[in-house]
Amino acid sequence: MTTIDLEIICIGNELLIGKTLNTNAQWMGKRATQMGLAVRRITFIPDEIQEIAMAIKETLKRKTRFILTTGGLGPTFDDKTLEGLALALNRKLEVNRKALKMVKEKYETYARRSHTETVELTKPRLKMATLPKETVPLPNPVGTAPGVQAEIEQTTLIALPGVPREMEAIFEETVAPILMQPSGDRNFFERSICVEDIMESSLAPLIDEVMKDNPDVYVKSHPKGEESNPHIEIHFSTTLGKAERQEERLERAVMQLSGAIKISGGKIISKNMTDP
Repeated sequence: MTTIDLEIICIGNELLIGKTLNTNAQWMGKRATQMGLAVRRITFIPDEIQEIAMAIKETLKRKTRFILTTGGLGPTFDDKTLEGLALALNRKLEVNRKALKMVKEKYETYARRSHTETVELTKPRLKMATLPKETVPLPNPVGTAPGVQAEIEQTTLIALPGVPREMEAIFEETVAPILMQPSGDRNFFERSICVEDIMESSLAPLIDEVMKDNPDVYVKSHPKGEESNPHIEIHFSTTLGKAERQEERLERAVMQLSGAIKISGGKIISKNMTDP
């Protein structure tokens, strides 16, 4: 089954200097994987127009099916994603009527809550509705700045806010259905087992043999202890269509590796299955 590739571009100086933990990348990567997509790269870049444009252009060259960006859609001086996107696509920025309506309605809602009569669409507020030409604003259920969707040949690019709550809301309401269209009946299945009393270096050839016998299953070891006192989590995963009996394929790989570990003197201490 052909994979559907996705890349994530995370924009923000705060991510690069370690001020902010990038929970967005972890959340988006996990959700996309659960929907059967293959996350190929996650890139971190600063709030600089040229860097944003360069990262987008490089990703487009790889003909990635989906590109998700997060961060830089707000009203402040360092929110430069839309300018970078316009530069990358060689499109002019203009006030988008639909985006302007979204932003205006949000501020009218805020005004009613604070019992303020007038709503002024200041320059920073207009900035959030100023999009590259031929792009589509995506409604933000919990915040102000709309998301943005652009179609570039075979690639769909979606820009999302950096505020986690806003990003997740737009993703679940609008982005997830878009991502699921080409994935069809794909599903991601995973399972983990934890083992003791076997070193990772002794485990490696056993994993190689299991992956050779089960080519649709990916097996990865995650050491939790030291080589001299091993405690290892082994993660099994597969992305297949619903009709392809994913659970049976995973179970076959788990049973084969578990048996080989026991023969080698290792001990299985726990198992778990996580379905989408």
